[in-house]
Amino acid sequence: MSSCITHILAALAGLGGSLLAEAADVRFSGYQAQTNRDLLLQLQGETGGNLRVQYTTNLKEWVSLATARQSGATLQHTDSAAPFHPQRAYRALVVETNAITGDFLATDAGEVLLHPMYHASVLLVWSNQAIYFDPTGNVASLAGLPKASVVLYTHDHADHLNTNALALLLQPQTIILAPLAVYNKLNPGQKPQAAVMTNGQTTNLSGLLIEAVPAYNTTASFHAKGAGNGYVISVGSRRIYVAGDTQDTAEMRALPNIDVAFLPVNQPYTLTVSQAVSAVQAFRPKVVYPYHHSGTDVAPIKQQCGPELGVEVRLRKWY
Repeated sequence: MSSCITHILAALAGLGGSLLAEAADVRFSGYQAQTNRDLLLQLQGETGGNLRVQYTTNLKEWVSLATARQSGATLQHTDSAAPFHPQRAYRALVVETNAITGDFLATDAGEVLLHPMYHASVLLVWSNQAIYFDPTGNVASLAGLPKASVVLYTHDHADHLNTNALALLLQPQTIILAPLAVYNKLNPGQKPQAAVMTNGQTTNLSGLLIEAVPAYNTTASFHAKGAGNGYVISVGSRRIYVAGDTQDTAEMRALPNIDVAFLPVNQPYTLTVSQAVSAVQAFRPKVVYPYHHSGTDVAPIKQQCGPELGVEVRLRKWY
């Protein structure tokens, strides 16, 4: 990471702010409070550069918010956590051009990068480890991403399991965790690196506690109970839930202390918008990413699960 601190902006969420410092190469060009109280940060800098946005509440300790790539001279980032903080200041750092984009989760074991890939594919980066969920894609779409330390599969449908993509991410030390149906579809050369996980099993792997939880349909037959997994990954005291293909199940609603949840929203295969809202209201994750939505309008989830519920909903680009 470059040591160049480019521009610092202090803002009262939803109420305005003031400029504290500025450098010539990259600068905050403005900010705008949204009607939902999110704060839209606007930056200008060199075309094609990567910037890491950080925040602080005391101008001493800075926490990474996100890394984003500029497609042009202007970059915009929405801080959807702004409504939860009466005041915080922001700064932008220039980072390497190959830095992975995404949001950050601070933990007592080091920060975790949350990188939306495509549709149902998610990448977490923590402690120099790359943890993939249902990776799909090709040479072009996976270019620049790290080789896998751990790969977790939720089930064997083609939009989740792609053995060609897996081959591009594998290295000799990669460990694959998957339901039996996925294991049976792996290439012969991939199976020695794989282990079967079933609902209710847990394992400790490279400093991560991994729990396999049920993922299934309650009103359809696309995903049978016991055939697929969702996963809860614990990094330090933080818990990240990647649901896989599931509906609003009793097991989901009973999950405790979830910090980040990736929830699929496209009926008839997974959750409806109303089911997603009901589930979030029940188990109250701190942050929600609607994903696997394939054209479904997920904006109502953010409208119905806002700061009043104590939930931050992040609408990110998955397609």
